Amino acid sequence: MDWDNIRVFLSVARAGQFLAAARQLKIDHGTVSRRIGALEKSLGVRLFDRQTTGCVLTTAGDRLYASAEEVEAQLLRAQGDLSQSDVELSGTVRIAAPDGFTTLFLCSRLGRLKRKYPSLTIQMVPMSRTFSLSKREADLAITIERPEEGRLAVRKLIDYSLHFYAAKSYLAEYGIPRSVTDLQCHCLVTYVQDLVFADRLHFMPELYGPAFSRLECSGAVGQLQAVRSGAGIGILHDYAAHDDPHLQVVLPETVFERSYWIITHIDMRRLSRVRAVSDFISAEIAAERATFLP
Repeated sequence: MDWDNIRVFLSVARAGQFLAAARQLKIDHGTVSRRIGALEKSLGVRLFDRQTTGCVLTTAGDRLYASAEEVEAQLLRAQGDLSQSDVELSGTVRIAAPDGFTTLFLCSRLGRLKRKYPSLTIQMVPMSRTFSLSKREADLAITIERPEEGRLAVRKLIDYSLHFYAAKSYLAEYGIPRSVTDLQCHCLVTYVQDLVFADRLHFMPELYGPAFSRLECSGAVGQLQAVRSGAGIGILHDYAAHDDPHLQVVLPETVFERSYWIITHIDMRRLSRVRAVSDFISAEIAAERATFLP
């Protein structure tokens, strides 16, 4: 059985589409279709039900998927064992993380990792509610919720805090609220509620009621910039906003505490390149621990 055909099969099964698998594998759609056709012909079974919205595994496809994943896992473990002593890491590590953590903390530090391992390619991708490590959509992930199922290696990175913030110029013009009720007299900078990718980002659901005026941004970075510009009051990460000279904490007794978790698929954690990136992120956070809970 041709492993290249199996590799294409796994990609189609995870992506749910021939075209999406072709993009991931960086080959053309026709090649994907031919390889799946060749695999089905060699096995004498149909592996996918083609539909207008994509494709789904048949019963035979499900059985092959389980076996192919086990073979892939063994190959990954072997690769990890053989690369234990590699000095020069190469290849690609894809990291999925919330935009706040990525842009406000991690991206400015990745240059040091690249200088240490110049042949390593780092990819940063956004987190979404439907994200899946099991489908190999990333090699490791930073989340704010601890996953409760799946073949995953999970470790807490750090606890962090958030407060209400406003630009000093905004407070000089509109006054300082003294209670949560007073926020009804202000514009609130919040997430777009139906686009929030994790339930833990619903800090105060009541703020989305009709009594509150809001400016909604889908990402934490957009919220930070809106608050800095004087658009309103928002709940911001302390590690990004606490030392900003343009900002001031509002309602300091109201504190929101969350945690970051680092997650890898159990078959990927032994790969030296994945391990190196995971260790780097952990070390960078440890060095800045005081900024996450100021």
